[in-house]
Amino acid sequence: MTHVSSMLKTYPKDLGTIDEQKLAACIAACFECAQTCTACADACLAEDSVAELTACIRKNLDCADVCASTGSVLSRQTGNNAEVTRAVLEACRTACRSCGDECEQHAQMHEHCKVCAEACRRCEQACADLLASLG
Repeated sequence: MTHVSSMLKTYPKDLGTIDEQKLAACIAACFECAQTCTACADACLAEDSVAELTACIRKNLDCADVCASTGSVLSRQTGNNAEVTRAVLEACRTACRSCGDECEQHAQMHEHCKVCAEACRRCEQACADLLASLG
């Protein structure tokens, strides 16, 4: 069991109808993607061809910020803020799709972009799964 799942299980109130497994998977994917995108941006900055990677760096950093914020919002269970939850999940899906698409363009030349694209796709899917379960 992950720490995310453990924290959800120890929450003192009823979590309601939310799918705890999808919620935990999404929180974990968001934080993993945030870290991966930050590391990819840093790796891009270390490349000799850094000028060709400016769009990738920007999308990495935007995605990292959105994913970290989404993970934080999803980690809060007190009160009901369904409208904001849906909005951040949609924003995270969009950021992950954009960053994943950009990183895929560089994946054959830069292994860190390949890894990042994969993390973005996992997070995008986790957000989509959680959104679908919210109804």
